[in-house]
Amino acid sequence: MPPGVPDDDAAGAGEEFRRPSDEPPAEDSPGSSAALKPQPETPFGGQPAEKKSRFPSSAWGEEAAPEPLLEQPSTPSMTTQVGDRLEAGAEIGPYKILETIGEGGMGVVFKAEQRPPLRRMVALKIIKAGLDSKEVIARFEAERQALAMMDHPGIAKVFDAGTTPSGKPFFAMEFVAGQPISDFCDLHRLSVRRRLMLFADVCDAIQHAHNKGVIHRDLKPANVLVSLPGGVPQAKIIDFGVAKALRQKLSERTLYTETGQLVGTPEYMSPEQAEGGVLEVDIRSDVYSLGVLLYELLCGCLPFDSKKIRAGGVLDIQRMIRDEDPPRPSQAVTSLDAGRALGVMAARQCDVNELRKELARELEWIVLTAMRKDRTERYATAAELGEDVRRYLADKPLKAAPVSWVYAGRKFLGRNKGVVAIASAVAASFIVGVGAVGYFGYQASVENAELREEIADLKAQLETR
Repeated sequence: MPPGVPDDDAAGAGEEFRRPSDEPPAEDSPGSSAALKPQPETPFGGQPAEKKSRFPSSAWGEEAAPEPLLEQPSTPSMTTQVGDRLEAGAEIGPYKILETIGEGGMGVVFKAEQRPPLRRMVALKIIKAGLDSKEVIARFEAERQALAMMDHPGIAKVFDAGTTPSGKPFFAMEFVAGQPISDFCDLHRLSVRRRLMLFADVCDAIQHAHNKGVIHRDLKPANVLVSLPGGVPQAKIIDFGVAKALRQKLSERTLYTETGQLVGTPEYMSPEQAEGGVLEVDIRSDVYSLGVLLYELLCGCLPFDSKKIRAGGVLDIQRMIRDEDPPRPSQAVTSLDAGRALGVMAARQCDVNELRKELARELEWIVLTAMRKDRTERYATAAELGEDVRRYLADKPLKAAPVSWVYAGRKFLGRNKGVVAIASAVAASFIVGVGAVGYFGYQASVENAELREEIADLKAQLETR
């Protein structure tokens, strides 16, 4: 899937979830071992020369985003079409189509230029020809309304919405000239620490969506794009195409939840989401998906192999996600084949033993707590997950850690080495001082006793004379 493209996944029993766009990366794709061969380290000011983005940095609009206009249709205009498909040069209201940049489960996404008074690049998402059923339109409207409720730098904004001259609904959203977060981290050879910092920002954005009453339900690298505005990595979440409302309806029409269909991407799907409506999905489903995303960012592989999880039907997928335990992260990195391991370690600027050691214990606690099968044992919110990641970075005790005074004490010592050293020195000085006082006091008492004996002897001698 090209950068900046929302990807809608509504997986059926052996049909849509086997789309080519969801297949494991090819040998020379950005996520493969061949693409992860050691590269010269690059600053955040730009990408490696051999991996230049296909989108110029000017794709980021400089104007402030106006308030979403969800009920105001754009003014019809002449369009250039072949059959029912828009071509470059077509115009929809103030938007001029430049190129097709992607196609999801229910919509086609175009890169478009918005004309004056606001001039900027946008991603124009239009419902697919032939998919204008009530069900699909309900999902489409839900996505644009979900995005319209958001106001967070980590979530792509909706600028406008309306209908095409042929009556198809569309919405214009922020054009994100970025890369999937896993590709970005690997291409820029981010250390584990920097990956964690970026991931914590993603948790903040998802918490914002949850606070607005929206569950994403399809969190994966392709839906978390990272760019470098101003030379600083910025993650943005896209594609709320399978979002679910928590407290209110996103559309007047009912969103579908049909038996035998999987809504989302199997590799990142929580057990309750995989069950397809048997258990109501809540925000902890997104926490699980975030755990899978973190697993992949740290280990360079998925908890469940893509080929294996997609080999069977829906029931096999549900059973695997529900019943099978994935390898611990520290085990997963030592199980990579030699070629893959070389690329993974080069992308993280470490060797296998260093990565295994860093993943063991605390980072594993975070990942595996987020991915608990029983959602009551997971982090309650995305904010809790992000906070534990930041506590790890600050060398503070984790919420996910087993209760232990020894562990808490060790974290305190590690976090306050300077203070502990000074306190130890003061304590040692005090002990030495007390010992010295005691020693000299004892010596003085001995000398006093000897003096008293000498005086007594002298008195006795005088009395006998």
